[in-house]
Amino acid sequence: MDTLDCILSRKSVRKYTDQVVSEQDVLTLLKAAMAAPTGKNVRPWEFIVVRDRAILDAMAEELPYAKMLSIASVAIVVCGDASKSDYWYVDCSAATQNLLLAAENMGLGAVWTATYPYEDRMDVCKRYLNLPSNILSLCVIPVGYPTKPFVAMDKFDTAKIHNEKY
Repeated sequence: MDTLDCILSRKSVRKYTDQVVSEQDVLTLLKAAMAAPTGKNVRPWEFIVVRDRAILDAMAEELPYAKMLSIASVAIVVCGDASKSDYWYVDCSAATQNLLLAAENMGLGAVWTATYPYEDRMDVCKRYLNLPSNILSLCVIPVGYPTKPFVAMDKFDTAKIHNEKY
């Protein structure tokens, strides 16, 4: 897929079939994520791959916008090491976008469900994934095969474009 086509066709997918996402596909997603730009090459990101059905279901119950975890075959939790960078969430956001674009390119469905900066959501990840205090969750990304073709929303808005005389 052409890069620009991939960017413009990326969408949030919340409904998945029961087809399992392969380990190789997960590694490809993670490789794409880790190719993201990072300030001073610090790479503060950490990724937790969750396939355990009990953990996915429990997190689906407690995370208000991640109910689709109950049907996803895998989730990738994007975290940052706060001891490495005060701006870990910026680098991890770039990594998350790369991961989402890779999923789109691969025909997978995925959606960014935020945990940061919400303490209650971050606590869910900390509790179920046994995160040390310096590792903070940015988001949980359920991944699966879409149940049907989903259409990307056109978000282009000329009202958001300003010249230097704003």
